[in-house]
Amino acid sequence: MDVESQRRLRDSVAEEEKKERVPLLQNASILLTKQDVKASSYISGVFNLTCSMIGAGIMGLPAAVKVLGIVPGVLMIFVSGVLTKYSIEILLRFSDCGRAYTYGQLMGDAFGRIGEVLLQICVIINNIGSTIIYLIIIGDVLCESSSNGIRHPGILEEWFGEQWWTGRTFVLIFLISSVFIPTTWVKRLESLKYTSGIAVGFTLYFILIIMGVTSYKLAVGTIQPPALFPTMDSLGSFLNLFSAIPVLVCAFVCHFNVHAIQHELKDPSQMTGVVKSSISLCSMIYLITGLFGFLIFGDSTASDILSNFDSDLGVPYSALVNTMVRLSYIAYIILVFPVVFYALRLNFDGLVFNKAIPLDSDDQRFALTTLGLLFVILFGAVSISSIWIAFQFIGATVGALILFIFPASIVLRDRPKIATKEDRLLAWALIIIAVLLDVVAIYTNVVSLL
Repeated sequence: MDVESQRRLRDSVAEEEKKERVPLLQNASILLTKQDVKASSYISGVFNLTCSMIGAGIMGLPAAVKVLGIVPGVLMIFVSGVLTKYSIEILLRFSDCGRAYTYGQLMGDAFGRIGEVLLQICVIINNIGSTIIYLIIIGDVLCESSSNGIRHPGILEEWFGEQWWTGRTFVLIFLISSVFIPTTWVKRLESLKYTSGIAVGFTLYFILIIMGVTSYKLAVGTIQPPALFPTMDSLGSFLNLFSAIPVLVCAFVCHFNVHAIQHELKDPSQMTGVVKSSISLCSMIYLITGLFGFLIFGDSTASDILSNFDSDLGVPYSALVNTMVRLSYIAYIILVFPVVFYALRLNFDGLVFNKAIPLDSDDQRFALTTLGLLFVILFGAVSISSIWIAFQFIGATVGALILFIFPASIVLRDRPKIATKEDRLLAWALIIIAVLLDVVAIYTNVVSLL
């Protein structure tokens, strides 16, 4: 074989190896070969995508149902699920045509480097917001919170009284230092697979408790008839309905994990079925939580429903049930926090240090990035007193971009030339509806804070 033939053979082999390399996240410097990927089953794909959706947003769903009323609230949960399914199918269809391995690459193919950067910024904001919300919930449950002028003491205050060390700031600093710094220091996501499984168990336990309490109170007739529709007696009350929409948006954001899950499947063509099953399962869980949570507490439902679990539920062993519910969800948050933070750190590093060596190969950059992001999250959790505010602004801004506007824009850009007329009409409708709803929601939120 002559030198030229050998060179062509080496180039061909290198090209095939390049095609088999799959970026884990938007950071293109962190790559995974097919030999390193463990083939996942259909059930495993459903499990992973479901876990990507279910987060702190589930705690705000009962408050969203309270604002919208039961009928519109239930309807909006299903509508959000259907729109989420459509937007994910857009990502999958256009990725297959363009051989894009991540959401970021797909945006880069459609809009160049600026599109990829814009998505990375949105993912960073979304994940920082999610982790801030986690800490706010921990502060509400362990320390204290207030809703509608009613103060809800936390578990620590109930057990030990009001002490300097039961304050929100001290507790969060202690948890960051003793729990979150060690657990977020892992450099491989697979190191967290067992804690993630336990976290899902805690979530299911929480849902079963809510179902049990609601069923008992319905059986004994202690639940007051709920409002099926919202009361709209003024322009302000009508605009207030839009404040609940972003909360529902936050609950379904999972798009930045879709490609990674698809590439781990034994049969990637099953991803469409995985998406349908996951969204159906999440919609059912959200429906149970939102509806049953609102039925239990009615008009006194707090923006963070865990804050309501500090009073008599009207069931046997109410105090014990309250404590078990709150502690189980705190355990869930502590276990799932490192998973969300892992994606945040990689996307941040990919944006700021795009040309640098992989993050896990630079101990100093890894340490500074981890500690810096944790400080920002801690500052946000101490500064923001309500998860309702955080849900509203995240859902009305980056949540809507990641979930609806970016996928619709990819259709309209149509680099592979595969979009149909129906696709374009649906894409324009998605963008217009998302922009109008979010503008009204942001306006309502700002006015309520003034």
